[in-house]
Parts: sequence; structure tokens; C-alpha cells
Amino acid sequence: MTSQNSSEPNFASSGTGSVSGSGSISSSQNENASPLWNYVTKLEKKGAIGGTWNFRCNICGESRSGNYTRVKAHLLQISGGGVAICKKVNQSQKSEMMKLLEEWEKKKREGASREVPLPSQSQTGVAVESSSKKRKSNISPISKSFNMNVRAQLDEEIARMFYTGGLPFNLARNPHYQRAFTFAATHDIAGYVPPGYNKLRTSLLLQEKNNVDKLLRPIKATWQEKGVTIVCDGWSDPTRKPLINFMATSGSGPMFLKAVNCFGEVKDKFFIANLMKEVIDEVGHQNVMQIITDNASNCKGAGEIIESMYPHIYWTPCVVHTLNLALKNICSAKNIEGNEETYDLCNWITEIHGDAVQIKNFIMNHNMRLVIFQRYSPLKLLSVADTRFASIIVMLKRFKLIKRALQAMVISDEWASYREDDMGKANFVKEKLVSDDWWDKVAYIIDFTMPIYDMLRAIKVSSL
Repeated sequence: MTSQNSSEPNFASSGTGSVSGSGSISSSQNENASPLWNYVTKLEKKGAIGGTWNFRCNICGESRSGNYTRVKAHLLQISGGGVAICKKVNQSQKSEMMKLLEEWEKKKREGASREVPLPSQSQTGVAVESSSKKRKSNISPISKSFNMNVRAQLDEEIARMFYTGGLPFNLARNPHYQRAFTFAATHDIAGYVPPGYNKLRTSLLLQEKNNVDKLLRPIKATWQEKGVTIVCDGWSDPTRKPLINFMATSGSGPMFLKAVNCFGEVKDKFFIANLMKEVIDEVGHQNVMQIITDNASNCKGAGEIIESMYPHIYWTPCVVHTLNLALKNICSAKNIEGNEETYDLCNWITEIHGDAVQIKNFIMNHNMRLVIFQRYSPLKLLSVADTRFASIIVMLKRFKLIKRALQAMVISDEWASYREDDMGKANFVKEKLVSDDWWDKVAYIIDFTMPIYDMLRAIKVSSL
């Protein structure tokens, strides 16, 4: 299973613990650190969504389920907490727990985040107006009619939410962000309080999950009639954890099934086959017609195992991965046993690719040479990761696009003045970039690999 780097953004922010609004996550962690948990034994977590625990009271020995609020109500004999009170807690134990709880809550209050009193335009305007009642107000009638001061203060509060919470500015383009504040502004909901940390991660999350499941039912309903194909691939998240995601696709459209964290696992054919079997059983093996993976040996072996278990299901390598492997074999041919014929025919392509990588690194890895390059080219040299499809062709196409800028750079007086530190490599770069034969080979590589490249682009675009 090959891995592809994910460029998903990481919204975690550091250094916001001393500002308002940054303590919502730590509040849950504080609840888990409460001394009352020492009087119960956690048995198991009840569901991924909700975060409640099955626990056993160390005093009465009875088992209960719930969050910290129920643990507190049970031990301190608080009625109406949604859980039966502990009848074996004596007065001394209760007093001890109350004392520990008060000390813990006091420390929590002392270490809580404090709001930073930042100035506000609307507050400043109100202060100026109230300080001199006899002076004529400088607020225009139009500003009063549209509540410009209130609007400005709301803008400031929203901005502080972004700054103190470490939220990405791209969130402002989310249609739900615009819709939420527009809905609040056009409806009279006095006293409304936004949902807190626990409500967002429990009931509202479960409600949204059920809503998504409801929207996907029409797609699932067609699987029994038209069949479904399971597609899986491996990739890495921003923390470098290896993941394998599974999707189901049919005539009604694709649907994401799940992603499995494979950290610490040996991803051999038996492990992948077991994951495939779990997904097939969840979807219904009678509905599955085909499994598509990449062309790696472990995926091929897993596909053969599935074919032996379910004769009506057949394994197929992904067309995109197969074409990309063929393109890599042409452009980066290795002289190994069984590949000598390809190496003899395509060795010159490998050399051209190596030259392009050296030129790119020589320019990108030195500040002054990069400055010279940027003066002649409005476009940047692409640093394409090897995990990207057709990475070699993408880089050569960019070279061809900025050919004139590269040639103008190496024949300039500035290039000659900054090459003394590494004259050998600088002469190599200049020799290649001013050589018509080298550029003809680059153009030839792009032209004869164009059918494979166009097919890769067509398949990728159609899959979006």
C-alpha cells in the first residue's frame, strides 16, 4: 500500500492559553483530572461520540454510566443528576470529597484563562459621548440609523475569536459561518447562548452524523440493485500516521466509508485482506462486485485472498497508479535484473531528469541564486514530491515554460558574479540551460509521454 502525503491543514494553535476563548478544550481535560475520579473505576468508554464512561463506584461497588457530572452526583449524593446516589457514602467520606473538590476547583479558577480587555471603537465612542453631554455628538444620523458602532464592535469580537482561538482565516469563506451570523442577526433570540464544548462534541455531532447518514440512504439503496465497488488507498496524515481509507462507488456516486489508522501495524497482504473483509461485510458482500487498490504487491496479494473468499468479487489495480508506475519506469528506469531492456532504451531520459533535479536544487538551495532567478521569472520552480502522479513530467513542463527566463539568468552579469563559491556546478547549470540539444531532449520527453500524462489528468479530473 503506497502512501501519499496529505496537505490537509492543521488547525491546532499554540500559545493561546492566556487569552479569552482558549480554555474550552482544557476544561474537559480539567474534568478528567478531578479528584472524584479516584473514587470510581473506569471500565470502558461508551461509544466514540459522547465520551461517556461505564464506571464502578469503589464505595458501593455498583456500576453506572455517564460523564463527570454523573460521577459527581453519584458520589456527593446529589439528587436529580440522572444517576442513582451512592447510599454507602458516610459523612466523613463525603466531607473529604467535598474538601478535595473545593481545593481542586479553587486551583482551576486560579489557573483559568483571563479575558484581555482590548479597546473597542463602539465603547470609545460611548465614553466620549457620555463624558461631555453638552458637546454635540459627532456621530452622523446615518451611523445611528445603521448602528455602525454596534456593527464595528461585533466585527471586533469576531476577529478576536479568530485571533485568540488560532482559527484559519479561510473559515470566513465557509458558507455556514456567514449563514450562522446572518440567522442570528435577522431573528429575535434574546438571551441565546452559543453551544459549548460538550454540546458541540456530543449531541450536535451525533445529530449531524445522523443527518449525513439520512442523506446517504438513497445512494446505499441502489447498491443492492446496481452493485458497488470498494476503493482503498494508503496515505499519511500531517502527523505522519499511516492511514488506509475506504470508499464505495457506484452509478449513484462515490461515498466515503472509513479510514483505518495502521500505526504500528505490518501492512502485509493478510492485514489488508482482513480490513477489506470487514468493509465488505459492512457493505454486504452480495452487493460488492469489485475491489480497486494500487498496484503494490501486498495489495495484489490481499486482492487474491478476497477473490478466494468471495468468488463473485474480483480485484483490479487502479488505472491511475498503473499508469503512474509505467511513467516512472520510463523516466526513472533502474538497471536491475529483468529491466535491462527498458534501462538501455530509457537511460538517457533518466539522465535528463537527473540534470533537471540538480539544476532545480542548485537554484533553490542558495538564497542569492534564487533572488537572481526570481528577477527573471514570474513563475517559481516547482518542488514536486515523488508521491505526486507524473511528478517528473510536471517538473519538466515547468522547465520548458520558463526556458527563456532560465537562459537569461545564466548569461547575466549577476550570475557570473555569484558563481565563485561553486564554479563547477554553476558552469554545469549554464552548460545545460544554454544547450539546444538538452532542451530538444526535454521537449521530446514531454511530447512522447503526453498521452499517458493526459490520461492521468483526465482520470484525476473525472474522479473529483
